[in-house]
This record gives sequence, structure tokens and C-alpha cells, in this order.
Amino acid sequence: MTQQASATDPAPGRRRPELVPDPDVEAARIAAVRRYDILDTPPDGAFDRVAAMAARLFDVPVATVTIVDTDRIWFKAAHGLEGVAEIGRDPGLCGSAILRDDTMVIPDTLKDPIAADNPLVAGEMGVRFYAAAPIITPDGHRLGTVNVLDTRPRSITEEDTATLADLAAIVLDEMELRLSALRALRDEQARREAEKRHAEAERARAEAERAAREKAEQDRAAIAAFASTLQRTLLPPALPVVPGLELACHYRTASVHDVGGDFYDVFPLDGDRWAFFLGDVCGKGPEAATVTALARHTLRAAAQINADPVTVLSALNTVLLTDVTAGRRFCTVLFGLLEPREAGGFTVTVATGGHPPAYHLRPDDSGAVWVRTVRPQGGMLVGAFPQAPFAQATFSLTPGESLFLYTDGLTESRNTEGTMLGDDGLTGFLHQRTEPVTATSLVEDSITLLASLPDGAGDDVALLALSVPHPHTTPDGGVAATAHTAAAPEHFGQE
Repeated sequence: MTQQASATDPAPGRRRPELVPDPDVEAARIAAVRRYDILDTPPDGAFDRVAAMAARLFDVPVATVTIVDTDRIWFKAAHGLEGVAEIGRDPGLCGSAILRDDTMVIPDTLKDPIAADNPLVAGEMGVRFYAAAPIITPDGHRLGTVNVLDTRPRSITEEDTATLADLAAIVLDEMELRLSALRALRDEQARREAEKRHAEAERARAEAERAAREKAEQDRAAIAAFASTLQRTLLPPALPVVPGLELACHYRTASVHDVGGDFYDVFPLDGDRWAFFLGDVCGKGPEAATVTALARHTLRAAAQINADPVTVLSALNTVLLTDVTAGRRFCTVLFGLLEPREAGGFTVTVATGGHPPAYHLRPDDSGAVWVRTVRPQGGMLVGAFPQAPFAQATFSLTPGESLFLYTDGLTESRNTEGTMLGDDGLTGFLHQRTEPVTATSLVEDSITLLASLPDGAGDDVALLALSVPHPHTTPDGGVAATAHTAAAPEHFGQE
């Protein structure tokens, strides 16, 4: 529910009481701020994009991402507010917003007795409109706010306040990702230091040749562990439970020493809609990992604003072309939207950005498998051209049917004659299957296929399958929902 300041203005001559934080709650909140280790860090493109997006969505001159410290309000990102890194924790604006769980809106700051005293209002900037959504941690601590400010009074809708809250949630997601990466890096540094001390002790007791050999092996293990740790931060830890849908996935890198560029995700949208994507960034290593993280974050954020698949891919194309961290790398992506059908199953809209086709499967009356290629015509690579067109197709996924997505590491794997599997080989494999057409069986059979090849997969392989089970009755008369990860992301491959 939106906190409209104007709705609770006191009678003339009376001052609206300012909320005072509970000392114990405030102490726990400050401890949470310290835990995220975000204060006084350098500018970050992800947070800057949120501030810029907020300013653009609300058509305001100023938008900020703030963290509230004990005695100051620090700006992690500030769009349209040059030369200001922090302000005092004065009452009326951010200091008040973090005391509420909902979005706070002050249509006219001069009519708010507390906001009117704030230096941003009374000072040169002359803020007349203010709205803020708190950045709330999973355990309920309000770290700061995402704010939009204007120099003229105005009002916003309930839909606008929900959008502002969504942007605050995106900021928290980015902070969680950053915290996970920091922890992984610190753990890795601690492990390396422990191994270094151990190696030094070993060198003191052993001949130089054996010490050099052990050190080389330790370095090799460190590289593999670092690559594995970084890879885990780029993939969802588990697939979600989607009512009426079975999910299965598999991820394998070609080498334990390289971070792959394949990625996938399934996540909820508004109402009962869901989105999914699978993609492949050009190249490997840290640079590809940077683009992978950027692509995954952008796809999720863009879908929350407008879930139209072509629009989402266009947003990613723009980000990859303009974000300096992406360099000159591009990617291929399939992005899909799932909307439940009243008759059961889902309406699926899939947009392609230069990615290999998906496969729509169902058993026919003869017991064979009907296979249809989902290949919208005209979808170009994402991040290669400013005006790249993207194409989409819409179809129904009904009970007993499946949708199979993959990266080109599957079709580029080679048989005993050295011939690539290719699209024809994959289509033939899917036609000849005798197992049920379920997400789990499709992924497991594909893993078995790769294992049967003499060299396995020469490139990274990501698989994502979705299937609609035949409905069966549960004790309460409903339809059971299933979700299964056939081969979780910890299967990063073997040499």
C-alpha cells in the first residue's frame, strides 16, 4: 500500500509526527548495511542503470539509489544529481522512507511539515515531489531506498508505486549477487593463502622438483575451483516450481578451467505468468562471464517492465551495445513467455536472437514422437548491430507436450566418424526416442547421448526442457505440479 503523505497531513498549524526508529531495530538494520559492505564503494554500472531507468520511467530530473547509514544518506547511484555523494540523515525524505515497508509518496513537499525542512527541499535544488521505495532484505531490514524527485508537485498511480518497488527489488537482487561474489572471492583468497602456506612448508621438507610439481598442481586446482565458483554465481541455484509444468536442466562446461558463456533461467512475472531464457555468450573466461552476468540481469529486469519477448531482446541488444563492460561481445538468446491456458497447459511466445531452434515435441497416436522446429524467421545476434531485428512465434504447449532448448555445444558434438551431430542428427535423435516426452526424460536422454560420443561435447552445453504433464487428480481434486532438475548446475563437466 502506498504511503501518500498528503493523505495524512495534519490540520493547519500542527506538525505531522515523525516516526522514530526503535533502537534495537535500527541496530539490526545498521548491522545488515555493514554486512552488504556497500558503503563508499565506487560507482557500479548496474546501480547506475537502475537510477537512469527510474528517471526515464517516471519522467523526473533526478533519481537515486541510497543507503542509509547511522548519520548520513549515501548515494550509491544518482541520476541528475551531480557532485553530491552523501547528505546528512535529516528527517523528511529517505530517513522517513526506511521506517516504512511500503512506498512513500509526498506529492508536494512544501505541504509536508517534516519534508519541508529537508535541505533538498529548502535548499537550492528545491525538490517539490518525492517518492521512495525501501530496499528490503529477505530478513526484513531496510537498507535504503530507490527515489524519484521532481522540482514540481505531482502525483503518481498505484501502478507507478509498484514499479518503483520493483526497481528497489532489482537493487536488492544486485546487492545479493555482489555479496555472493565477495564471499566467494574472500573464501577463495583464504583458501589460496592456506594452500600457499602449506606449499611453502612442503618445499622446505622436499626436493625442489617435487615442490615445483606440487605447486603447479595446486595452481591448477585453484584455477578450476575459481572457475567453478564463478560459474555457480552465473546460474540459478535451482529451477523454481511452476504450477502445471515440469522443468529439467543440465549444464556442463567443456573444461573445468574455463568459465563458460552459456546461461539459462526460469522466473515469475506478474500474475501467473512466467518467463524463461537460454543463451550463449561468444567466448569463454572472465570477459564472457561479465557479459553473461550482464545479459542475465538485463533479461530479468527488462521482463519485469515489459515481458514482450521481442521487446526484452531489444533491451538486451541496446545494453550490450552501450555498456562498456560488454566490450565487443555478443550472444545468442531464446527468450520465452508462459501464460496458463484455461484448457490446461500454456500459451508460449518465444523470441529468438540468432539462437539455434527450439523443439516442440509430443507423442502421436502411433507411439512415435512428433517433432516440430520452433524457428522464428529473422532473429539476429544480440549485441552485434544497433538496429538488429528479432522475431517471435506463439503456440500452445498442451498436456503431454514438451519444449526442448539447448546451446550449440550439443549439435556441434561429433560422432566416431568425426561428423557433427547437427540439426538433422538432433532431430533424428528426438524422433527415435522411445521414452515418454517429459522434460526429465529429454534432458537425461540427451546427457546419455553426449556420454556415448567418443569425445563427449567439445564445447559448453546447456539444456533446458519444459513439459506439461498429463493432469492427474490429487486428494483435494487439483492438478499436481512438478518440477525436477535432471542434472543440476554442479555438473560442470569432466576432462
